[in-house]
Amino acid sequence: MSTFFSPLLADLAPYVPGEQPQDRAYVKLNTNESPYPPPPGVAWALSGREVEDLRLYPDPAAKALKAALARQYGVGEDQVFVGNGSDEVLDFAFLAYATDGRGVAFPDITYGFYPVFAALHRVEARAIPLREGFRLAVEDYARLSRTIVIANPNAPTGLALRRDEVEQVVRANPDSVVVIDEAYVDFGAESAVPLVARYGNLLVVQTFSKSRSMAGARLGYAIGCPALIRDLATIQFSTNPYNVSRTALRAGEQALAEQAYFDDNCRKIQETRAYTKAALEALGFFCTDSRANFLFARHPRLAGEALYRGLKERGVLVRWFDSPRIRDFNRITIGTRPQMDLLLEKVRELL
Repeated sequence: MSTFFSPLLADLAPYVPGEQPQDRAYVKLNTNESPYPPPPGVAWALSGREVEDLRLYPDPAAKALKAALARQYGVGEDQVFVGNGSDEVLDFAFLAYATDGRGVAFPDITYGFYPVFAALHRVEARAIPLREGFRLAVEDYARLSRTIVIANPNAPTGLALRRDEVEQVVRANPDSVVVIDEAYVDFGAESAVPLVARYGNLLVVQTFSKSRSMAGARLGYAIGCPALIRDLATIQFSTNPYNVSRTALRAGEQALAEQAYFDDNCRKIQETRAYTKAALEALGFFCTDSRANFLFARHPRLAGEALYRGLKERGVLVRWFDSPRIRDFNRITIGTRPQMDLLLEKVRELL
């Protein structure tokens, strides 16, 4: 850190993404990427004229993609915001709704970027402990008088709230914005988007990274009432109007046009998740009831770090978190059936 770095940020602990080692070929089950490529139409959409037009700036209003998303979810175009990955959308939400002194609240075990955003923007954060079994109790989020951020399904536990439980949180905090991060919602959970029409304090954030096989495109979006969307746009146009590339916008439009392809991929991932969970449980593992494209697993005779390191030595990457309450667990992304069979083979070796 240089001597010029702001002392206000000297204690900032940055987010640590899943490792991307280059020393050998790995089966990557550590970053919750899709094992399936985007549909063929995406490659077609990015050829020819689109390549030539890279000399031009992208549409800062993302009008075509917003229109496609509005049709997909049955909302108005003025209820959609598009960002450079859902991380940027979440960052903007922290800046817009938690920097006025009210602070923010989120679970103590959740997406690791939330405390980073809070620290970056000098926002007082309250981490609310999950209950036994990593359960999020909605009664713990009543009348908090601060911005609330909930990943649903949660990461890394994979557990999900029902839509009516999300509604309880939104109704119990009418004077605060409730942000529901639905990065993994397409793998078996209920989306809160239908609630947006009834609640002006609800912002739902989703991404093209997981179910839509486009993590490399960096494309995310939010759905909320027009006033909340204008807030996010104000921050966008005050930082980087051209925040989403032409290729990402075009790829997103085409991806939405091929919904059946993604529905089939989500079905296959859920089936493979069930298959892998049953196989791990037969080997003595405990797995949470994940509704995401990953499993959260623990073995009584094999420490979490030992499993992570043993699998890495054998060419399989999973995610281990060196955090007290979850140190015995590993988060295992669901890949293809052959990839999961290889994982199981290596787990058996370790056991």
